[in-house]
Amino acid sequence: MRIRQPLLAFLLLTSLLGGCTTLNVPLEPSQALPAADSAFGRSIQAKAAPHQGQSGFRLLSDSAEAFTARAELIRSAQSSLDLQYYIVHDGISTRILVSELLMAADRGVRVRILLDDTTSDGLDQIIATLAAHPKIQIRVFNPLHLGRSTVVTRTMGRLFNLSQQHRRMHNKLWVADNSVAIVGGRNLGDEYFDAGSNLNFTDIDMLSVGPVAEQLGHSFDEYWNSALSKPIEQFLWTRPTAKDLQNTRTRLDESLEETRKQNHALYQQLMTYTTHPSLDVWLRELIWAWNQALWDAPSKVLVKGEPDPHLLLATQLAPELKGVTKELIMVSAYMVPGEPGMVYLVGRADAGVSVTLLTNSLEATDVPAAHGGYAPYRKTLLEHGVQLFELRRQPGDNGSSGSGPSLFHTGSSPGSDSSLHSKAMIFDQQKAFIGSFNFDSRSLLWNTEVGVLVDNPQLARRVRELALEGMAPALSYHAQLENGQIVWVTEDDGKLHTLTKEPGSWWRRFNAWMSTTVGLERML
Repeated sequence: MRIRQPLLAFLLLTSLLGGCTTLNVPLEPSQALPAADSAFGRSIQAKAAPHQGQSGFRLLSDSAEAFTARAELIRSAQSSLDLQYYIVHDGISTRILVSELLMAADRGVRVRILLDDTTSDGLDQIIATLAAHPKIQIRVFNPLHLGRSTVVTRTMGRLFNLSQQHRRMHNKLWVADNSVAIVGGRNLGDEYFDAGSNLNFTDIDMLSVGPVAEQLGHSFDEYWNSALSKPIEQFLWTRPTAKDLQNTRTRLDESLEETRKQNHALYQQLMTYTTHPSLDVWLRELIWAWNQALWDAPSKVLVKGEPDPHLLLATQLAPELKGVTKELIMVSAYMVPGEPGMVYLVGRADAGVSVTLLTNSLEATDVPAAHGGYAPYRKTLLEHGVQLFELRRQPGDNGSSGSGPSLFHTGSSPGSDSSLHSKAMIFDQQKAFIGSFNFDSRSLLWNTEVGVLVDNPQLARRVRELALEGMAPALSYHAQLENGQIVWVTEDDGKLHTLTKEPGSWWRRFNAWMSTTVGLERML
């Protein structure tokens, strides 16, 4: 046995080292290109000029619009595209966007893509093949350096450095020609654009035009040039060639053609931007307002223990949270306030502020463990007059979503369910914050986030309307206290009724209970 232990240790070390850096790729800093470098950027500057420093905004609450906006911005870009994402899942929507990105690179657009490293698990070679294009650069944030080669060794590698590896770049950002940006809650994948067969997320993005896009471009540069961002090629033995890229493009084109034949309705829906572009219309519908782009410092990830407040997006948002006097509405996919958050919410409610929260119900959340972190706070919040609404599981419909874009209805995937993924705050019906920030410890302390605070009653009113739509009795459970116990009031077939048992499967209940039992709250 004494002979085998060193051998086992050697084999373990060898497997972990199998993912070590193999190519010496220089880390060259780069900056966002000026908007004035392209005709598209100059046209946006001309549009913004009369508004004397204000920026233009249009909400993208509809999944189809959110996809179209991204695709059209690729087509409109003439100098640069900067993309920053936590998750990128393969699927028809992603493949269409990748195809458009490659065509943009072909016409000379510089493409920089920054991915959280969890997206690259097992995909280093595929991702690096896209970066074989001379105009495309791809980096991964907070990468795992050891054991990238297999699922087992990646898991072990993260466990050996859990203090840093559980801290992720949760930002979602899309910037074209440093003049137009999309910021919000959506990652890239079919489930974020109502193209998934099993689950679709309801979400809010915001088309952001003018000076705010330049501010967000600065945030991208901070992350891109951070010591935590590494070129994807560093994790390969050999660099993909131009021939590898061409083979990948051929397979990509073949897969899209196959999708066009096999799933024609969905393909046509996603490709609507090619025949009925909307960007010009949206640019005429902008709400011009003062704003502030907010983001965590990327060095937040490197801090031992809790980060210093000056690194946090939440610190920048604190004046709005403290200053609200009449009404606060929060929409968050994961609502885990922790003791500080609960003290804040209760304090606002006790001071006479109308506080309303919308989050996922146990049956609708994609992370039951997070619901387990939220549930213990409900009774105290309700006792102090905080209004709690929990979005119900929304089955996919028959393809008709009503009279117009709606945050809480799916349209193209009859077999799919819908789950809340939005992150928004509305302060006194005057200001609205849209971004990637959930009201939980993970967003506050561990992950990095980005968002925009807009000071405009018209836009705040529209975000508020979307939130209230989700709180409708037919869509949500209204958690209330009855004889000291929590009940859930909802509506079916036009009739209100009260549930005394929380809706959700036994498996979801077990997951929620387990997260509370083992003390995972600060990790959620």
